[in-house]
Amino acid sequence: MKFKNMIAVMGLASSALLLGACGETRTTGIEPKQMADALHMVMESDRTVYTRMIVNRLAVEEKVIKASEHWKDDKALVLPAQMFRYGAEMVAEKGANFSYSLLSLWPVNKQNSPKTEVEKTGLKYIADNPGKNYYAEETLGDSNYFTAIYPDTAVAKACISCHNDHKDSPRSDFKMGEIMGGVVIRIPVES
Repeated sequence: MKFKNMIAVMGLASSALLLGACGETRTTGIEPKQMADALHMVMESDRTVYTRMIVNRLAVEEKVIKASEHWKDDKALVLPAQMFRYGAEMVAEKGANFSYSLLSLWPVNKQNSPKTEVEKTGLKYIADNPGKNYYAEETLGDSNYFTAIYPDTAVAKACISCHNDHKDSPRSDFKMGEIMGGVVIRIPVES
């Protein structure tokens, strides 16, 4: 993506976030797919930076501090998946008009399993079609949503060792670059 285009997308994402946080139901000039793609670009970049530069470097390479799901008790780093969830919870607390989560067909934590048919279909689609995203519309309760599902891949040794070695993991054979789950972004749309 050219730099000018990237700046434009980031500007649209920032505008969409501000409008969404203010409770607007529709952002002018921004299609839900364009907004979801821009939001995902930021989320994926932040998560990858935290995983590679903080968790992988400090816990795996330099062994300065460990990363743990029990980070408070263990005085450890927050796991990348937990950091992602905490961010999603904070966005929701601030009243944003979109939501996001990290789900998997092979979750370590069962709360991260797919629940809706769109989540199940989308996660299977991205697992079977590396490099592809999944887009759909769904109705939950009385609301309609544009739902986008993006592959979440193992970007560092910390990812695969944590999942492969975890006692609750349904898989122990993840490899670098492999899809481990998906980022699900929901944006309300008018019917």
